[in-house]
Amino acid sequence: MIKPLVDVTIAVHSATRPISRAVASVLEGTAAPVRVNVIAHNIDPEIIRRNLGTYADYPALRLLSISDGIASAAGPMNYGLAHSEARYVSILGSDDELAPGAIDSWLATARDTDADAVLARIQLANGGVDPYPPVRGGRRTQHLDARRDRLAYRSAPLGLIDRERFGHLRFSEGLSSGEDLSYSLTLWYTAERIAYDLYGPPYVGHDDADDRVTFAPTRPLEDDFAFLSELQQLPWFTAANPAIRTAITVKLIRIHFFDAVLARSASQQAFDENREGLATLADRLIAIAPGVDQLLSRSDRAVITVLRDPQPTFDAICDAMQARRSYLTPASLIPSNPLLALHAQAPFRTLFAGFRIMRRYPRG
Repeated sequence: MIKPLVDVTIAVHSATRPISRAVASVLEGTAAPVRVNVIAHNIDPEIIRRNLGTYADYPALRLLSISDGIASAAGPMNYGLAHSEARYVSILGSDDELAPGAIDSWLATARDTDADAVLARIQLANGGVDPYPPVRGGRRTQHLDARRDRLAYRSAPLGLIDRERFGHLRFSEGLSSGEDLSYSLTLWYTAERIAYDLYGPPYVGHDDADDRVTFAPTRPLEDDFAFLSELQQLPWFTAANPAIRTAITVKLIRIHFFDAVLARSASQQAFDENREGLATLADRLIAIAPGVDQLLSRSDRAVITVLRDPQPTFDAICDAMQARRSYLTPASLIPSNPLLALHAQAPFRTLFAGFRIMRRYPRG
């Protein structure tokens, strides 16, 4: 076998995952020399071998196995990264696939820009394009700046990563969620050169796996946000200036925090049990980047106000959460401090940049 230029890691933990589709998209859709590392995680590798069909015998495929008894992709992903030897590494979900030519396009972008990392364009299961990260103007592709191009909004490091520069990075093991955040943020905020293959063949996400878990509302809140402690201890984050902390924290609030609120306000009981913890979490996030709450939309701040009320009604949180999902209203576009309306991390510019990306690639 020719020495691979890219090592692709695919972790699979279930016999029902369409692993052959993911593998085929790499082996059949790439002209450059690649190797696929399929990691059978907490499952008999022979089951995965059968599911691979004829691809199991391809010289460019390695079937590896790890049993750690932990329901997290961090362990098998790290195992695949540790066994990678190519110049570049990439990860692929076992129920996702790559459009033909995606890796070749990423490699061309890396050569043209000398990038340490190349972000993939992501096609969502509904056929639309993922608007994250909402890069400047919705069209920035070279010399990305992690803060100005809002790269924190890309949580998963999907695309191409230079192993010579970042081969030491690993996913966070032992976390219930957020195992990719420290990895991705370290990549975005310490890389010298980052490019975005915004116009190339996409990473194609699917939602047809029958064992996919979007969120776990019954999981302790502190488990969902255990990644915060690790993030705050990273040397580059400790040394980061207020602007960088703000850019990261505003994303954590808008996406992760409000997802947690949504999951825990599905019923009166769930809200009553978690209201105080959510209010405390909001205060903790704001303390990481003092003043970040001024960049939150007025509808976002209204939700936090309800959470801080010792005796809020269930209708109040339902109404507040419904209001923040109306993205084109003044309350959702104007920040709490209107003087910051045109700030790069304020709602209007962030949403507008994402809208331009989605408009460029309408749903198929």
